[in-house]
Amino acid sequence: MRVVELLGAKDIRQIATALSVRPTKTLGQNFVIDANTVRRIADAARLTDEDVVVEVGPGLGSLTLALLPRCARLHAVEIDGRLAGALRPTVEARAPREAAKLTVHHVDAMTVAATEFDVMPTALVANLPYNVAVPVVLHMLAVLPELRRGLVMVQAEVAERMTAGPGSKIYGVPSAKLAWYASCRRAGSVPRGVFWPVPNVDSGLVAFERREPPSGDRKKVFEVIDAAFAQRRKILRGALAGWAGGMDAAERVLTAAGIDPRLRGEALDIAEFARIAAHREAA
Repeated sequence: MRVVELLGAKDIRQIATALSVRPTKTLGQNFVIDANTVRRIADAARLTDEDVVVEVGPGLGSLTLALLPRCARLHAVEIDGRLAGALRPTVEARAPREAAKLTVHHVDAMTVAATEFDVMPTALVANLPYNVAVPVVLHMLAVLPELRRGLVMVQAEVAERMTAGPGSKIYGVPSAKLAWYASCRRAGSVPRGVFWPVPNVDSGLVAFERREPPSGDRKKVFEVIDAAFAQRRKILRGALAGWAGGMDAAERVLTAAGIDPRLRGEALDIAEFARIAAHREAA
C-alpha cells in the first residue's frame, strides 16, 4: 500500500478558504482535521485491494486520501457542487498515483441508483451527516446489492441506536430495519475535537456486515416495524391495530405468528417482525 500525505487542520482550512467554503449545518458538514483519526477510520474499515468503495460526503478529501491506497476503486458521492469539483484536484495534488481510482458523483446520496456505477461498490465508508445517517445507510444497502460491508461515522447517540438489540430501551426503527440487511456493531468512538467546526456531540463508528434477510417482502416488514414503534409504549395488540385493521385482527395475526400480543415492539427481532408480516398476508 502506497503512503499518502493526509490533510491536517491547516490544509483543510486552506482548501476551504480557497473554495470560499464555510461548513453548513444544513448539509451536516463537520470536516475531520486530524490525520491520525482519519488513518484510524481507514484501518477500521478493513478494506482489501479488491474492494470498490463508495464514500458518501467526502467533503474536502481527508478520508478519501486515506482510503484510495487501500482499495481498487473509490466512488465519492458529494451533494455540494464546490466540494465535488475540488475533490479530484486535491487528490491529484496529494496522491497523483491514486487519482485514476477516483470517480466523483455530484449527487444527493438519497437519490443514488445502481446505474450511477460502472463497477458495483462492495464497501461503504463514510463520515455521514448526522441528520441523514440512518436513511443513507438504509438506502445504500437497498439499491446496491453487492455492498457487503461498511464502516460509517455518525453521532454517538445514533451509533447506539443503530447497533442496539431487542430488549434495549433504545432499540427501535433504525436498529430493526438495519438488522434486515446486516449485522451491526460499534467499532470505536471519535471525540468532537477532531472536527471543524467542533460539533456539540461526540461521534461513533459503526461497522456492518451484510447477511441474508429473513424471508418475506421487505416493504411489508418495514410497515410492521414502523407501526410497532410509532407508539412504542403500547403493547403490540394496540400498536398494530391500525396496521392490521383493529385490535382483534392484530391479536389474531400475532397469535398465528407465535408472538405474544402483550409484548412491545422493542422485544422483537427482525425475524419475528417478518413472521408478523407474513401471517397478515396469509390471514
